[in-house]
Amino acid sequence: MMENQTWVTEFILLGFSVSPKMQMLLCGLFSLLYAFTLLGNGVIMGLILLDSRLHTPMYFFLSQLAIVDISYASNNVPKMLANLLNERKTISFVPCLMQTYLYMAFAHTECLILVVMSYDRFVAICHPLHYSVIMSWRACTVLGVTSWACGSLLALVHVILTLRLPFCGPNEINHFFCEILSVLKLACADTWLNQVVIFAAAVFILVGPLSLVLVSYTCILVAILRIQSGDGRRKAFSTCSSHLCVVGLFFGSAIVMYMAPKSRHPEEQQKILSLFYSLFNPMLNPLIYSLRNAEVKGALRRVKWKQRSM
Repeated sequence: MMENQTWVTEFILLGFSVSPKMQMLLCGLFSLLYAFTLLGNGVIMGLILLDSRLHTPMYFFLSQLAIVDISYASNNVPKMLANLLNERKTISFVPCLMQTYLYMAFAHTECLILVVMSYDRFVAICHPLHYSVIMSWRACTVLGVTSWACGSLLALVHVILTLRLPFCGPNEINHFFCEILSVLKLACADTWLNQVVIFAAAVFILVGPLSLVLVSYTCILVAILRIQSGDGRRKAFSTCSSHLCVVGLFFGSAIVMYMAPKSRHPEEQQKILSLFYSLFNPMLNPLIYSLRNAEVKGALRRVKWKQRSM
């Protein structure tokens, strides 16, 4: 089996089927978006670290989400930018599988963190008197570590199942990175087991968590409607609507990509969906979750004031 795997030593990433001028334009646009992704998530992490008022469970999980988003984008975007500028768009076998592993690990981890964040909001709004007990720092740490561990282990299963396959024929990946479904198309063996595991993992990591999120926010909505104060109701609804916006975009496109029939999403559409995960979603998360949040804006003003005082 190992001899069969050495038949292909590198893959060619076909990327986007556009003209050279359009590739240069896309490179500039994606570079700008990537810079905004790093800046936005970096600012969020810095504010949470520097401002003691943000040392709460909610912002602890936001910092974890920011780490995932930076890692997510940095796994795929730099190679994509390099391929837009170079004629030779190759990637070696081992780095390709490593890229696949990291992409799946960060995707699974983000799914679980979004579920944990919805649970945090559920406890804060539906059980405010018991919030400090339920969402203790020990519980937050356990939830965070569990999310990262489960995401990494599940991604490892996909990679191990991919390693058992021989790659001895075509080596052109019709994608801008080593996305697992595109890689499996090049295998010189039956990939039914891989496909079954991918579908089962999608049910476990997408449908299950999404159901929990919807149940949590249904309970939250009922609790919000019971709030007597108009300001309190608007504040709670604003926070939850931001969370639901990102949850809908993330889970919806993931279900379309990995659970819908193949005929309904051609390869070019898969590239667009993957681009959303790799670039647009990590860039939008700081804006939707945090930068429009009054507490984060207050923390930013306090940090600026401290710098001016120094």
